Amino acid sequence: MNRSTIFGSPLFLGFDHLEQMLDRLSKTTDNGYPPYNIEAVGEQGLRITLAVAGFTMDDLSITLEDNQLVIRGKQKDDSEGRTFIHRGIAARQFQRAFVLADGVQVKGAWLDNGLLHLDLVRPQPETRVKSISIGAAPQRGNGSGNGSANGHGRVPVEAQAESHGG
Repeated sequence: MNRSTIFGSPLFLGFDHLEQMLDRLSKTTDNGYPPYNIEAVGEQGLRITLAVAGFTMDDLSITLEDNQLVIRGKQKDDSEGRTFIHRGIAARQFQRAFVLADGVQVKGAWLDNGLLHLDLVRPQPETRVKSISIGAAPQRGNGSGNGSANGHGRVPVEAQAESHGG
C-alpha cells in the first residue's frame, strides 16, 4: 500500500521515525488547556511556560518518552465535606506533549506563581563530512571473488574507515 506523504519521496531515506512521530502528534487532541508559551532564551535555549494555576509540584509530572516531552497534571479532589454554591474552578487533569528534535535536552523545570517553566537547550549541530570511495563493479557470471573484502568488488565503508585510520 502506497501512502502519499512528504516522506514518500525516494529522496527521504530513513525518516520513518519522523513520520511516525508526526502521525502520533496528529492524533493527540489539543483542547487548549493549559495555555503555554514557547520563547527563545539566548542562542541555544528555549523556555516552555505553562499556566497551571492551582497545581502544586506534587500534582505535576514531567517525563521524557523517547523524543516526546510529556507534562501531566492531576489535582486531588478536595471537595469532600464541602458544599459549593457555585464551582467555577474545576479540578481538572491535563496532558500536554511536545516533540523534541534529536539532541534537545531538558535542563530544568520550576513552578513559580502558577506558571510551570521548563528550560531546554538545543546544541549546535556538528557538521560531518565522510568520504565514500568508489570501488570496481562486481564481476558477473563466474561467482568467484576478485580479492575484495566481501567478494563483490566493493569494500564496506566501515572497512575503509578502519584501513585509513579513521
